[in-house]
Parts: sequence; structure tokens; C-alpha cells
Amino acid sequence: MNYFKLPIYALAAALMAAPTLANAWWWDDDDDDEEEPFDEARLFFELNDTDGDLGIHGKIDGGPWKRMKIEGPDGRYERTLLNVRAYGKLRRQGMTELFFESAEPKFVAEEEGDETLDPAVFFNRFKEGEYDIEGRTLDGEELESEVYLSHIIPAAPEVTMIGEASGPEEDECWVSGKGPDDDVIITWNEVTQSHFARWTDANGEPLDEDKIPLGNPGMIDVLYYEFVVEVDETPWKATSIIPPGDGVTISKTIPADFFALTADDADGEYKFEILVRAKVRDEDGIVMVNIDGDIGPLPGNKSAVEDCFEYGS
Repeated sequence: MNYFKLPIYALAAALMAAPTLANAWWWDDDDDDEEEPFDEARLFFELNDTDGDLGIHGKIDGGPWKRMKIEGPDGRYERTLLNVRAYGKLRRQGMTELFFESAEPKFVAEEEGDETLDPAVFFNRFKEGEYDIEGRTLDGEELESEVYLSHIIPAAPEVTMIGEASGPEEDECWVSGKGPDDDVIITWNEVTQSHFARWTDANGEPLDEDKIPLGNPGMIDVLYYEFVVEVDETPWKATSIIPPGDGVTISKTIPADFFALTADDADGEYKFEILVRAKVRDEDGIVMVNIDGDIGPLPGNKSAVEDCFEYGS
């Protein structure tokens, strides 16, 4: 695990995503041309299961390109979700990478005035199926990739042990029972189910009144886990990518030297996040793509859980 202090940057971007007849002239699709795929094209959902919010994310890389758009899977009534056009000097320079994420309103209001969104409305906006991502290079060549957006959301990882603690007090951090010179091991259950399957009973009814089963039932194939530990409101953060296991649980060890490095800023409390990323699966099985010359599974939807623990107390 690498330890580092991250500078904090603020990045603001404004994209116009409302195509009209007035700007249709500059796209001029020609289905007869040969189209090269983007180097990378992804659309996926990301769930924060702790906060109860869900958004759609996208990542497109390749080019350089001057125009790019995303069209949804609505048959002959394809709906454009996003249009991006570079202007002026940026148009002459070209763009090669774009990452975006949508707003993520909560499903249920926690406080008066919270913006909420019914999950059924969310999934109806972003339908399951094949999306077209199209672009135009600086030389006028066409780029196009087809990506499958699945409504099968992986269940979030469920933490079972932190240090010597098998559970926290309600609305409190876990007490690890570990102190100076100790490693801390965090253990969670392997993710094997969709979020919908995890939180419904055999009759299709919710298991927990505080948990909304999300997405569709279906098979989950874990691509990897991502583990993040940090000191809140400081630049201290460490991240690890962890492959899926072949057992019941997964564990991550946070070495004592991380705690020694961060002790002055942490005041004994650490936040962590565990994300699970699924492979994309369509009606034909796992979707395979070319990634840097190697054929592998397409990274798909993500779910995350957040929590905190105390060290040295």
C-alpha cells in the first residue's frame, strides 16, 4: 500500500447536453463510413449504500476528438443523452478523455428539504440496454463504441470485523481494540448477490424497511474490490485494489506504519470505504472488451459502503 498526501483541487465543467434541431447540422452522421472504436468507453451505475444514493457515470477515452455524443437504447427513437462539442483553440487541440457523473439525490429524505428521487424513476430514465457513444476526430474520422448498461447492481460489501471488534455501537465508529504498533485487519463478506436479491425475501418482499432493493435480480461476477482508508478533512489517504477471493470473506490489513504516519492528524479516528465492481453481463453473458491489447471483462456497476473506526483507544 502506498501512502501519500493528496493536494485538493476543485474542477468545474459545464457541458450542454440538450441537442436540438438548431445544432443538428454539425453532427452529420454517415452510417456508410468505417468507424473506429474509442480506446475506452464505459457507462455504469455507482451506488453509495451507506448514504442511499445512486448515480450514472461515464468514461470515454480516445481520439483526439472534437465532438462526442451518447445515445440511449430507445430503438428507432434513440434519445441523445449528451452532446459535447469543443470550440476555438480546444477544438484545434482536440480532446482525448472525458469523465462525468450525474447528480446523486437520495432515495429517502433524511432532513427537511433533502432532494429525493424514486429509484424506479431513476432506472426508467437510464434504461438497461446498449448505448452508442459516437465521436468525430480532428481529421473528420468517425469514432463509435457500443456499451451495455446493466440494471443489475451488486450488493454492497458488508463488514464483519475490524481488529477485535465484531460490530459498532449504533451511529458510532467501530472500536478496533488496536493501538500503537498494531496492524488493523478489516474483514467483509464476499459479494455474491445483486442488491435486489440481497434485500428481498423468497416472496420478493423487502427484508428491511430501511433498505430499498435496487435494480434487477441477476448474477454477479466481481471484477475487483477497492479499499480506501483516510483521515477525514486531511490529505491523508491510501487506496488498494483487491482481486475477488475464492472463499466466504475478504480481508485487508492496514499496516501499523500507516497509523504512525498519520497519528498527528487522525486523532485516533479513521474513515474507510469498500467498493465492489462487477463485470458487465448482458443477455449473452459477460461482456468482453479489448483493454490495452488484452481481451478482458468490461468493468461495470459499483456499490460502496462507508464507515469509520477508532485506533489506539
